[in-house]
Amino acid sequence: MARVSQEHLDARRRQILDGAARCFARNGFHATSMQDVFKETGLSAGAVYRYFSGKEALVAAIAEEAFAGIRASFEEASRATPPPTPDVLLGGVLRLLLEERIPGADRNAFARLIIQVWTETLRDERLAATLALGYNGMRAAWSDLVEAYRKNGLLHADVPADHVARTLIAVAQGFIAQQALFGDVSAEILENGLRGVMSMGVQSPS
Repeated sequence: MARVSQEHLDARRRQILDGAARCFARNGFHATSMQDVFKETGLSAGAVYRYFSGKEALVAAIAEEAFAGIRASFEEASRATPPPTPDVLLGGVLRLLLEERIPGADRNAFARLIIQVWTETLRDERLAATLALGYNGMRAAWSDLVEAYRKNGLLHADVPADHVARTLIAVAQGFIAQQALFGDVSAEILENGLRGVMSMGVQSPS
């Protein structure tokens, strides 16, 4: 029997996660059955269960992926010299989350999915632990970025790095909620809004 390549295994796992994410975003976690996932992905039950033990495992994997992608963006930014300003970085992250995230789904799908993940953590301890781990990782990455701002002379206020990090994360979370609820969010709105706030106290050129 020919061995299945790792590339094939990774592609199949991606197919399952994308299909499950479309189902969850469209119908919610509780209204989505594993049969729905099988139908959406076009795969048999055995093929799906080879990768994931059930719906909870799919939800956890989707949440972990989201946090890993966001944290990677922050960590990469903290290594740049000079690091990108918050408006540029958060705009990029928002584009990734809201415009490119779930293949084959509408633009609001990932935002709806994130809101459901947040809600589900109130009853699912495993998912709550995943959320806490991801959130603390983002706080650490953002704190490193704030220190990079200081070193490059971009941030002079004597404010704890973690306080700045949590505030910027809250901005991203708020825009995700706006997109899920109202559907009128774009990265440009966030970038322009942050740029306006950042300009307070700075005289515009005459």
